[in-house]
Amino acid sequence: MREPAHELARRLADQAEAACRYYLPSGRRQGNYWSVGNVRNVPGRSMFVRLRPSPKGPPGKWTDAATGEYGDLLDVIRESLGLVEFKDVAEEARAFLALPETRPEPHPPKATPIPVPTGSTEAARRLFAMSKPIVGTAVEKYLRGRGIATLHGTGSLRFHSRCYYRPDDHGPTETWPAMIAAVTDFDGRLTGAHRTWLATDGTGKAPIDTPRRAMGDLLGHAVRFGVPGSVMAAGEGIETTLSLRCAMPHMAMAAALSAAHLAAILFPPNLHRLYVIRDNDPAGDSARDTLIERATKAGIETIVLSPAMEDFNEDLCHFGLATLRASIAEQLMRRDRLRYLKRAA
Repeated sequence: MREPAHELARRLADQAEAACRYYLPSGRRQGNYWSVGNVRNVPGRSMFVRLRPSPKGPPGKWTDAATGEYGDLLDVIRESLGLVEFKDVAEEARAFLALPETRPEPHPPKATPIPVPTGSTEAARRLFAMSKPIVGTAVEKYLRGRGIATLHGTGSLRFHSRCYYRPDDHGPTETWPAMIAAVTDFDGRLTGAHRTWLATDGTGKAPIDTPRRAMGDLLGHAVRFGVPGSVMAAGEGIETTLSLRCAMPHMAMAAALSAAHLAAILFPPNLHRLYVIRDNDPAGDSARDTLIERATKAGIETIVLSPAMEDFNEDLCHFGLATLRASIAEQLMRRDRLRYLKRAA
């Protein structure tokens, strides 16, 4: 049986200095640390890899003081060689661990992508490109388990079977299935990505501390469902927005991913009326007020859609789609009620 990621990271940590000399040859040893410019082997001294156990933590862990990045030696292998898929990182790690103690000079990488900064827009594009459509995957099971059955037009969502997850406490890197959402601008250019790590069977989120994280250029952009015209709706979370879309599948919608980003979402040039999908909490109230003020100044009519419970996904799961549609009908402009709810019936 092949070793899991945490076991490979532990074995690499046992040979931390040899791994640093092999994958980060631009650096040098300074006491109990290997010093180098960054995890992509650029010369410099802002990144430190711990070579020996200490009160601060185990060997093999690294931190880049200039960027705030951190990780383990599996991350070093991935970034220094420009690898994308975990199976390639694991294969390289196993090959390294099988080498004799007297190691040859580092070999040049095979035909691999040029390394890009972790969390960058290009990293987000690569992650989305590595993922596949959600039909028949844990993502589809997860969404249906949340009561979301209207899944046509969700090409902005994809599935990654082994997406990296790095704990906030600098613990070992893990891999979990994940829902990958493309964050795009109005022209459909991908500017970022959002990851929701899932349980292996798709019955809920993964049992980790922070199962949702975003990367790339997010400000003003969103995860989009449908092409915005003169009318659109915008909310915070993906599941909340998709829940409302079950009631109005033909209205263009956008998930900004957080209250702060919802307040800052950019308006399409032809937008005349914006429905704000509100979450029932103080952050949702603040986002609503800021967004209404910005939209009013831009000459855009703004109408708030409020859930009965904490958010529209709770409404959908608790009350069902028919009751959700009835609740929405009372809050829509009459022309939009006829245009969107009638077509959804």
